[in-house]
Amino acid sequence: MTELPRDSVGLVSPETAHFDDPLALACGRTLQAYDLVYETYGTLNAERSNAILICHALSGHHHAAGYHSRDERKPGWWDAHIGPGKSIDTDRFFVVSANNLGGCHGSTGPTSLNPETDEAWGPDFPMMTVSDWVHSQARLADRLGIERFAAVVGGSLGGMQVLQWTLSYPERIANAVVIAATPKLSAQNIAFNEVARQAIRSDPDYFDGHYADHGALPRRGLKLARMVGHITYLSEDAMGSKFGRDLRSEDLNFGYDVEFQVESYLRYQGDTFSTSFDANTYLLMTKALDYFDPAAAHGGDLAAAVAPADCPFLVVSFSTDWRFPPWRSKELVNALIRAGKSVSYANIDSPHGHDAFLLPEPRYQAVFAAFMQRVARDQGLEDRP
Repeated sequence: MTELPRDSVGLVSPETAHFDDPLALACGRTLQAYDLVYETYGTLNAERSNAILICHALSGHHHAAGYHSRDERKPGWWDAHIGPGKSIDTDRFFVVSANNLGGCHGSTGPTSLNPETDEAWGPDFPMMTVSDWVHSQARLADRLGIERFAAVVGGSLGGMQVLQWTLSYPERIANAVVIAATPKLSAQNIAFNEVARQAIRSDPDYFDGHYADHGALPRRGLKLARMVGHITYLSEDAMGSKFGRDLRSEDLNFGYDVEFQVESYLRYQGDTFSTSFDANTYLLMTKALDYFDPAAAHGGDLAAAVAPADCPFLVVSFSTDWRFPPWRSKELVNALIRAGKSVSYANIDSPHGHDAFLLPEPRYQAVFAAFMQRVARDQGLEDRP
């Protein structure tokens, strides 16, 4: 690539923040020290009032927008929505995107060295929860001198983190954008996660999570886990329109090799993921999804759980998202209304299933951009900082 798109944040470089202050975790253990890898886009204004935090989903990371080099084929995972003139306008906002603890893209996680053993943490890395991530993100904000975010934004697992921000640090968040998320997983979602975990744990190369000690990788298990997950991210219409029952060749082979285009697609996605993501991280992230349920501490009363929230919400769902269907978003919206909170809600008609939150759907962009423009007005950010 010689010329970068004009609406791109351009070339970006990850940064690392090291913390020596122990972080007490919900599981009862403590991380004595840790690193968070993050990227920033735009300029923090003198008042430090224009900061936006991006929270990533299950397999996401800190690289949300722009390019690491001119040779990079694809930009960051949410580049469609972050950049000059986009929904999250970097001519107005200073954007922070961090890789969560327990990740495998630079932040301290299972592939990092355990300082007590000088070996990789592997399966001994502490179990993480959404609240643990939010506490670590708040410390990163402290390090960057950000007392209050103009908005915290996220989709899917990222949306759960946004909701937790409004409960753990209501005074530090001015607006919340919760996209394609849910206040807790259904039994079916937990079941899908368990199938994925068992695919990994039953791989002979998993070695109870100590595969690095054996010079092995549980590629087959991770591939199957990704294939299962990917099916849930797409809608039936999206899969049908993209692949139908198309064959790779003209005739049936009457065997178990790849024959249908959808089989080829899923195997490709699984193969690619199995070489780029850590299996222990995948297990940890899916468990964090399963554990999230802020209403549990309030007898299942979600309205009581969201009582601490003190900011306007934008909640967005997608019509064909069957992983986190619209009724789950409406459950959150209704609880917020019962709790007397300010909330805007949009259900976007999209054929793309759960993955729609990553894509540049026109109506989605319009709703998202309108809310962020209101955020900018409320923060006095009509002009560049």
